[in-house]
Parts: sequence; C-alpha cells; structure tokens
Amino acid sequence: ALELMDFKNALEQFQNLVEKMIIQKTIFFSGLYTKDDDEIDYEKFYKTTRTLFGSAVQDQNIQAFFRKIMNNLDERPEWLEIFVFFRGESDGMSSQSKESMVLLFFEKQQVTHSVVKRKDVIKGMVKVPLLHLTVTASQKGVLTVFSKQRKSFFSYFFFFFFLDTAWINGCDFLPNLIYVVAVTESTIILWDYNSKDSTSDGFVIKPMKNCLLCVCTVTMADDLAKDTILMGDDKGYVYLLTITSDDFIMKQSKAEKVSQFKVLDSESFDIPKRKLHDDWVGRIKYFPALKRFGSCSTDSINSFVLDDIKRLEDHLPVKEFSVPKGVNAFTYCGKAKVIVTGG
Repeated sequence: ALELMDFKNALEQFQNLVEKMIIQKTIFFSGLYTKDDDEIDYEKFYKTTRTLFGSAVQDQNIQAFFRKIMNNLDERPEWLEIFVFFRGESDGMSSQSKESMVLLFFEKQQVTHSVVKRKDVIKGMVKVPLLHLTVTASQKGVLTVFSKQRKSFFSYFFFFFFLDTAWINGCDFLPNLIYVVAVTESTIILWDYNSKDSTSDGFVIKPMKNCLLCVCTVTMADDLAKDTILMGDDKGYVYLLTITSDDFIMKQSKAEKVSQFKVLDSESFDIPKRKLHDDWVGRIKYFPALKRFGSCSTDSINSFVLDDIKRLEDHLPVKEFSVPKGVNAFTYCGKAKVIVTGG
C-alpha cells in the first residue's frame, strides 16, 4: 500500500511537471516568455523524471517522451508511454523479460533464420493461440508455421510452391481440419503442415475466375469435421467456402498431382458469392463475438459491410456504410463494443 501511495504521488508530480513544461513552451513559442531559473529544459525534465521513477524508466524513453511533447504541444502523450515506448534492436536490452514498478513487458525476440528471401515480403500473419502457433505467408510463396513449443520459442516449417506465377495475397488457419489456408490470384491453397507423408502436403483448389485478395476463417464450433472460409476478390465479391474432411477423401481420387499437392477443380465445390463492393475487397474478417463478418473496400459507396454470413447466400439487404475514398482497415474491440475503421 505504501508503494502504491508513493507511485501515485510520483505520478501526480510527473503530470504536473509535464503540464508546467507545456505551458512554458506554449508561451515561449508565442514570443511572450522570458527565461528564468524555473524553466524546464530537457536536463531538468530528465533529472526530475529519474528522481520520481528511478530505474522503472529508460533513458531513451525519457528522451522520446520529451521529444514527442516538443513536436506537438497540443497533443499530450499518455503518462504510461514513458514506460513502454517502442525499442529498436540496438537498444542494448536483454532478451529476457524485464519487470518495472509499473508494467510487466517482454522484449521482442528476433527469428534468426530468414523466413523470406530478398525482394520478398510478408503478406499475411495470423496467430493461433490454442496451438501456440504463428502462421506467415510471403508474397512469393513461402508459408511458414512458427511453433512456440519447440526450440524454446520458434521452430519453422518451410514450404515453397511453384504451382503458378501468382503471388500469395493472404493466409489463415483452419482450426478444425488443422490446415493452413492461403490464397493467390487464382488459387486456394490448403497446406497440411503436419503431414508425415512426404508425397502429400495438401491441396490446391483452382481455377478461381477473379483475383483473390484476402481470406479469413469463420470460427464456429458446431462441427469439428469442417471449416468455413471467407474470401474477397478484385471485383468486389465475397466468397463463402466450406471444406470438410470428406472433401479430401472424395475429391482427391480425381485430382491431378502437381509437386506434392493435389489439384482440385473449383467447379466441384459449392462456393456461394455475392458482390458487396464496387472495388477491390481489401480485407475480410469474422468476429465470433458478433457472429458477423466484416469486409471493406476503397469503394466510397459500399465501403464497409458488417453482417451474417447467411447474407452471402440469401441476398437479403446487408448492413453497410459509406466513407469517402473507402476503408482500408478495420477491427473490433469487444471491451469497448466498437468497430474502428481506417481509410
């Protein structure tokens, strides 16, 4: 309790220090301020902050906080930022976790083995908390699964495919079938990263008529033998595809073999689709808490759609709204019960 009271007192003094400094600098830039011994420059700000919080703050964070105030006096940074400013790789911090008097945080750990080659970029990343996995997909065709339970933090499974020249545009994880799903301009890739059969790593569904730009998994626990995915293309269409374990058994007998992947005809699948936007579908995501999917586009009229996946099959009106020049990104916060979009 005494430590808590001491911290509250230190925090109050720190906030008063910041407020006083902002007032001084505002008056100074207006040309009315006359320097005196009470002026708060960086040296005084540093010494006072260090006295108040001791080793709980780092030198570079004090400097970054001061610089942020100086660059924009109208935008007051939050006090907790002085404890958790982002650190670069060269900050000399230990790779082990560090605990301060305020926050418990973990330093980032670098993956020393290169995931992608030069002139390649990561196009998709998804975390799978239940399995402690992180999946990434690179533009030129590298799918990678990082496992936290091996090699202390990461282990890697590399997969290069040369089925066509199309780039990968997104990826996700199928939790029931335990497959990685990725989309290229004309194909859907299903990778069995756990396969112990060296001659069968997964399936490719092709051809898709339009260019696929994004993909996400619909998380539902009603059937452990199937997974549903949503996809968006460059014509404004959103697709709904349900894949069952039976599909792998029944359809692969007719499948053409390419490398270690079996190619399945897209015509053999029931893939409902609906045009929701008049431009590219930039991102698509399913929110289990809302039981709704969201899709966005740079379309200024049908910029963002939020509705039940049933709307992709029954063609009833969908809930949508418009944003000038469209929406590029969006997310949902369950605690605040708000959806935030970025244009």
